[in-house]
Amino acid sequence: MTSDADDSGTRRQPDATAREAYFVGGGIASLAGAAFLVRDGAMPGENVTVLEKLDVMGGALDGSGTPEEGYVIRGGRMFNYPTYECTWNLLETIPSLEDRDRSIKDVMDEFNERNPTYAIARLMGDDQEVLDVSSYGLEMEHRFSLLQLVLTPETQLGETRIEEWFSESFFETTLWYIWATTFAFQPWHSVAEMRRYMHRFMHEFPRLNTMEGIHRIKYNQYDSIVRPLRRWLEEHGVEFQSDCEVTDLDIVPARAGKTVETIHYESDGATETIDVEPTDLVFVTNGSMTDGSDLGSMTDAPDLNTTGASFELWKNIVEDHPKFGTPSAFADHVPETKWPSYTVTLDEPDLLDHIVDVTGEEPGNGLITFTESNWLMSIVVAAQPHFANQPDDVKVFWGYGLFPEEDGNNVAKKMENCTGEEILEELCYHLGYLDELPSVLEDATCIPCNMPFITSHFMPRTSGDRPAVVPAGSNNLAFIGQFAEVPDDVVFTVEYSVRSAMMAVYEQLEIEAEVPPVSAHQYEPEVLMDVGRAAFR
Repeated sequence: MTSDADDSGTRRQPDATAREAYFVGGGIASLAGAAFLVRDGAMPGENVTVLEKLDVMGGALDGSGTPEEGYVIRGGRMFNYPTYECTWNLLETIPSLEDRDRSIKDVMDEFNERNPTYAIARLMGDDQEVLDVSSYGLEMEHRFSLLQLVLTPETQLGETRIEEWFSESFFETTLWYIWATTFAFQPWHSVAEMRRYMHRFMHEFPRLNTMEGIHRIKYNQYDSIVRPLRRWLEEHGVEFQSDCEVTDLDIVPARAGKTVETIHYESDGATETIDVEPTDLVFVTNGSMTDGSDLGSMTDAPDLNTTGASFELWKNIVEDHPKFGTPSAFADHVPETKWPSYTVTLDEPDLLDHIVDVTGEEPGNGLITFTESNWLMSIVVAAQPHFANQPDDVKVFWGYGLFPEEDGNNVAKKMENCTGEEILEELCYHLGYLDELPSVLEDATCIPCNMPFITSHFMPRTSGDRPAVVPAGSNNLAFIGQFAEVPDDVVFTVEYSVRSAMMAVYEQLEIEAEVPPVSAHQYEPEVLMDVGRAAFR
């Protein structure tokens, strides 16, 4: 990394107040990175710029809409104590949206004390039967395969897929239904990533069936996290440039290392550049799980895109600098990485009341999966209200399907080709509520969303496919987000993005404070004993 020399000839870091920092992408990794620069790196906020293609910041942590037009949440986020070490480090220092005397984490803690999670109807079968999930349904061969996976070093797993590690019968177990729909894993995904999840959440294995370890936020992730974090950043002078699509970087190699000199971007139909000084910093979100997303409506199905701006930028970068990863390993497999979600807004509570009746689940309690659904549909009914501007008489819930290319049980169409009306019809079929469908359609708005890259970070990979957060020989470039390599942590989590940002900032500014280590619950004797008992239930 480039630094100045003092009179003695010793190399030293440039003063942070004299440097500029640019974040490519406006997701939680960039917002967290900007906060760490200001909070821990003493960089003036006015020296920090966030460049985002969309007209809103937050990336996958979204939430938008009105009661009249319907609300949209592309995905939901779950949190976990005591893991998510870097996330708590950040959120405990940012004032919440509704009370500046309390942090975001304070509000979350209070909310979860009032609304603890305990799933009653985690899986539902035919005829709205709540399935018994007290046993994971494992046979001895499944237990042995799980144990073998935990003990096998990641370096030996390579591009092995989950389906290559386990027998076919494993994918019919209760554990797999719970695992797959909680974390969105598919049999063709990386077994190395599954191993990371097993290590990271070892302490949760005994209660995956009840989701007791899950902690949630008061509202959707945009209202609860992005809005207060952006407000804090703006108050410190951080500049946000929306409608700004970064298309390439000029990275100049030299004996002293590689240095970003120019940022190329498009805005309002014009091509622009930003000159970057050698002492400035550039943080790139090289890929996004919600890239290329498209929304439908009650009467129109969403499109399915096959390209995304963040991945195209990454491909342009590695064309000249192949050591910065392999974007094609993640971005070129849309049939294996896509699935749709849908958000339902209700003007009348009848459908929500029916969901409570058949599941026994009050809003805010858990995740419900319909195991006989050809689409493998799930729904999440959050505690109401789920939006800060949501009236008391309006209700909102969210859902998704992991098998988008299958025809529905009632609607003879692929889920990815369905309108909001058709998704509601299929959901009512599984809820035993088809007779009431006409009144539901009068009072509900269902907005479907196709997400082509939503599980692209789970695709099989090898060492080097994801670039290091700060690549060897990089003077002023860092990669952050779900497609940078963060040892021992798990993707598809807010924590992974926040940790990557903290690592990047601390290394680039040579901050002496330690990035909180990843918890190692997998080595705790009591945890291992509980896991053993759960595996034999």
